This record gives sequence, structure tokens and C-alpha cells, in this order.
Amino acid sequence: MDRTKFIVATAIVLFIAFCVGWFANWLVHRFSRVSQDDVNQLEKMSQELHEAEETRDQAITYLQQREAELTNQLAQTEAELAAAMEGLRDARQEAEELRAYVERMRTD
Repeated sequence: MDRTKFIVATAIVLFIAFCVGWFANWLVHRFSRVSQDDVNQLEKMSQELHEAEETRDQAITYLQQREAELTNQLAQTEAELAAAMEGLRDARQEAEELRAYVERMRTD
């Protein structure tokens, strides 16, 4: 093979490689093209996701506030119950003392 044929063959191979690369690039861009409808749909989904996250955050805040209120109410109720039980205990003790006093007064 002489020098001219080698240069021509190399040029043909390089041209074919260029054409194949260009065609592959065209195919990739053709199939990976994003339409405006897809972009709009993604923007809409993004906005809905943002709104859902805000709603979730508001719900979490509300639940935390409600939990704090209920915990406070439970603590107050338990304190009232303890006070009522203490009062009942004192009243029973006083009633027992009065019964004992009445029994002693009857026997005297």
C-alpha cells in the first residue's frame, strides 16, 4: 500500500467514525429531549410537593402544641387527683377519730 492509498483509507475511516459519532449524538439528543409539557408538569409537581411539605410542617406544629396542652392538662388533673385523694384520706381519718370519740363518750 503506497502513501496516497494509506492517506485516503485513513481519511475514509476517520470520516466514517465522525459520521457514526454524529449520528449517535443525534440519537441521544433526539430521545433525551425534554418537552415543555414535561417541564411544566415537573414544575407543578415541585410546587405541590412544596405545599405538601408546608402542610406537613403545620400539622407537626399543631400536633406538638396539642400534645403540650394535653400533657399540661394531664399534669393538672393528676395534681387535682392527688389533692382530692389526700383530702379524702384526711376526711376518713377525721371520721375515724370522730367515731372513736363518739364510742368513748357512749361508754363513759
